[in-house]
Amino acid sequence: MMSVRKFVWIAGLFVAALAAPPAIRAAEECLSCHDSEDNVGDATLVVQAEAWDSTVHGAAGIACADCHAGHEEYPHPAADARASCASCHSDVTEGLAASVHGRPDAPDLKHPGCTSCHGPTHALRAHDDPVSPVHPARLPVTCGACHSDPEMGAKEGIRLVQPIAAYEASVHARAVAAGEHAATCSSCHGSHDIRPGEDPASRVNRANVPSTCAECHAEISATFAASVHGQAAARGIDESPVCSDCHGEHRILGPADKGSPVFASNVPKMTCGRCHGDLRVTEKFGLTDTAVTAFEDSFHGLAGRSGSVTVANCASCHGVHDILPSSDPRSHIAPANLAATCGNCHPGAGASFAIGEVHVLPGDKETAHPAVYWVRNAYLWLIWLTIGGMALHNLLDLRRKARTPFTRPIVPIADRRRRMSGGFRIAHGLLLTSFIALVWSGFALKYPEGWWARPLLAWEASFTVRGWLHRGAALVMLAAFAFHAVHVAIDRRARACIRNMMPTLHDVHELREKLMWYFGKRTGIPQSPPLGYAEKAEYLALVWGTLVMAVTGFILWFENWSLANLPKWASDVATVVHFYEAVLATLAIVVWHFYFVIFDPLVYPLDTTFLTGREAPGRMLERTAAVVEPKPRKDAKPKPDDTART
Repeated sequence: MMSVRKFVWIAGLFVAALAAPPAIRAAEECLSCHDSEDNVGDATLVVQAEAWDSTVHGAAGIACADCHAGHEEYPHPAADARASCASCHSDVTEGLAASVHGRPDAPDLKHPGCTSCHGPTHALRAHDDPVSPVHPARLPVTCGACHSDPEMGAKEGIRLVQPIAAYEASVHARAVAAGEHAATCSSCHGSHDIRPGEDPASRVNRANVPSTCAECHAEISATFAASVHGQAAARGIDESPVCSDCHGEHRILGPADKGSPVFASNVPKMTCGRCHGDLRVTEKFGLTDTAVTAFEDSFHGLAGRSGSVTVANCASCHGVHDILPSSDPRSHIAPANLAATCGNCHPGAGASFAIGEVHVLPGDKETAHPAVYWVRNAYLWLIWLTIGGMALHNLLDLRRKARTPFTRPIVPIADRRRRMSGGFRIAHGLLLTSFIALVWSGFALKYPEGWWARPLLAWEASFTVRGWLHRGAALVMLAAFAFHAVHVAIDRRARACIRNMMPTLHDVHELREKLMWYFGKRTGIPQSPPLGYAEKAEYLALVWGTLVMAVTGFILWFENWSLANLPKWASDVATVVHFYEAVLATLAIVVWHFYFVIFDPLVYPLDTTFLTGREAPGRMLERTAAVVEPKPRKDAKPKPDDTART
């Protein structure tokens, strides 16, 4: 006999079953068969009750028959009972049918269906469920199932290669992975109504990109819309950049990322320079075609090319999203605002004089101040004439000495004539080391892509080793000159030496005699004084060049003072003089000084006077005119003037 307790329990279950919603009772009826493959004979028809209850449809109480209409009775009719999402989601399916995935123009292509993205029919989760394939954190993997497959891309006409890999490296993907709200595939391309980029209705069509990005970056978008680029893009000018032209498409990186097109040192070349350095664009829209070249050749541009991330780039002066023409009074580069813009980095700039032309090419009459233009041209002529004359002189000297037989005497160092005192050797050593450092560090700024410059620029992004080395070497050179001046002031023989360095008419006579010897107009090497025109020219050029480099160098070093107290063209002149004087000095050392201390046959392979203080034996021959060519006899047969040197 049934106990009272058991009767109550069974009655309770019966009442609960009657009280359950019809959908649950219907689902339970369906699941009584579809919960096992043994019952239905097909694994795809198996639905687990617990799995169904956790789905978005199960949680909403959707009954099986709501999707599988006509199968309320058992046995089921033979007709296909596959569910149609359109019965509830007609608006979504209409958008999908017209999308790039629906491709009504290409019905033969394989199109993704609802389950391709949302997952198995009976395991659908809400888009904000972390398990859902369309959850923001999982969406790239879902889209990547097709868009990361090169074979499918080639077959289906997907033009972009590996866009998912690019997105996963982006700032958006990193933010999503950290649980923050950021853009995913659907944020930009849409969910179901995805259109190709060339479709005017596409969210990623050029005309629509600013409004798409504005969904997250509303304030920036409003600023961009008022800019010269935003206004041009709104008028349908395709050459005007929109967000994706500067920031990229899928691999969008933050401005602090070295791989970003808007990273400080990438802005001039990769971003702004791409359009403003394109002659087709500048000619079409009447833009200056020298701005990018002039910027890259300026200190700002050169430092940026060297790797500096603190030096000004295009955006530092023109703005980022709020770029306006200089004729607009709101522009950062409007004449009335230029001093304030430059003053952000150079306090006091333009306090005494107007800033004037900024992007200057010294050789361009239209952009350069007349003083800058003519100083540059004067230096070019000076370099060609001076270095050309030096090279010609030394070639003649080398040719003549190579054809003249002589024997260098072997003289102990102690017996050689004293030529450089200890004070002169110390000054020379300081000049030698500082000059090499100055040349290396100076030309490394001008030509940062050179292999020889890269070791010096390796730390430029974090610490300006090159700049500190250059300035330090300059101070060492000035210290060498100060030491030299004191040495001359307190040493009688040093003063006498400097007095002998002054040009005299005898120097002209010496040069004339040398030229006559070079061209065979006299026999015997002319006797040279201890300090001839070669030494005098080099010493005076050294003094003059050092003074010029020091003055122009300090103008450029203390640029804040210069911009506040001098017109900008004065700094431009200083830049031109500093560079071309450096070229002249370097070439003079290589062509003139190196010849007389290394390649001159009288001292080759090296004149060691700067180490020993004593005159080289070969040079002693020249000082005493010991090399004498005999006059040929009238009846003697001519001999070729190519006797080997001994």
